[in-house]
Amino acid sequence: MRLAAAAVALAMAVTACAPSTTTRADQGKITLSVWGWGPEANYDKMFAEYEKANPGVDVDARSFTTATEYDTILSTGLAGDNGPDLAWLRAGANLQPLVEAGRLLPLDTKDVPGLAAYDEKVLRYAKGDKDGKVYGVPFAVQTLQVIYNKKIFADNGITPPKTYDEMISSAQKLKAKGIIPFAFGGKDDWMLPIVASIFGTAHWGGDDFIAAVKAKQKKFADPRFVEGIDQLNKLKPYFPDNAAGVSYTDAQILFSSGKAAMFPGGLWELNFFGENAKDIELGVFTPPVPEGQGLMPGFTDGSYGVNVKTRHKAEALKFAAWLASKDYGQLYTDTLRIFSAVPGVTPKDPLLGEVSTTFDRHGATYFMNEFAYGNPSSAAVFSKALQEMLLGRITAKQAAEQLDKSVSTWL
Repeated sequence: MRLAAAAVALAMAVTACAPSTTTRADQGKITLSVWGWGPEANYDKMFAEYEKANPGVDVDARSFTTATEYDTILSTGLAGDNGPDLAWLRAGANLQPLVEAGRLLPLDTKDVPGLAAYDEKVLRYAKGDKDGKVYGVPFAVQTLQVIYNKKIFADNGITPPKTYDEMISSAQKLKAKGIIPFAFGGKDDWMLPIVASIFGTAHWGGDDFIAAVKAKQKKFADPRFVEGIDQLNKLKPYFPDNAAGVSYTDAQILFSSGKAAMFPGGLWELNFFGENAKDIELGVFTPPVPEGQGLMPGFTDGSYGVNVKTRHKAEALKFAAWLASKDYGQLYTDTLRIFSAVPGVTPKDPLLGEVSTTFDRHGATYFMNEFAYGNPSSAAVFSKALQEMLLGRITAKQAAEQLDKSVSTWL
């Protein structure tokens, strides 16, 4: 009964929040509804540029900030008649359920010419696994790194570390001064693979190792991978006390309040901290490893898809074509301080430019996006395993073995 009540409540919520897609005769305009999980105000600002150039269209952006809620609401909305015209879609494995259910309109270069210029490495995350068709316009490439407070570093005579030992000695120095070195918590387990990747990717060898696992030549229980994820244990003394009980939001607050010097996270944090910690001058670095140069993981972060049931197919496809244009890509990059997936866009922000240079030279694939299949997904299984590891209940090798066991069910 609880499940039935929840389903009814969810259906009512979708109906209530679904914007109208009928023609507004009094203004002679149509409304294109766009659902996503990003900050609504920023998208209103960007989409207003499209409305100026297309006075017959209003673009109504709706944001659902909780990721799990969004996935369920979108799935329900697309299954019914009150879903959006366009929506943010997850990348890769998490896109496939909507593709296989026939909820999305396949896109081609005739309707969305800009897709022809996309890098195949980016575009493949917006494709159906079985039919190879494109179902979305990729909107962002995220990178993973350590963000730091430049003033705290300068006040304590610290510079971005060039060696692993230097990173540890800097963390020790900060801790001795009563400053939390790394603002990080494991209560929200989705962050654990991200942080493990930030510190561990170079330990296990980046893309070469992942390719070997996919080819069944190696397993995650390989000592190099175990060493990589074990960095979470080795760095635990430099995380907040009881790190496993610290939430993602708590970690953000520790950094934005100046209580912590560094925040291991995604590029999306630059915009968040820029708005919520305006007095902090931000810097970024890629953690080095004992062998030398670190690697900066990155991934394609979703795409814009068109509802197969949209009542405004021509207008929705025209809008999708704009989303694939360099004009929108530049607007996206400059507004959100995130790399647009649209090729040929150059960031104006100096810090973003610095990240771009590092990623071009030392970039790697974020491993978890390649292993998000299965039911439950291997990403979910591994997130829980890392949480258990952080709590001291299992070892790094046991966490890796749990990932191997999950991956073996579908690879």
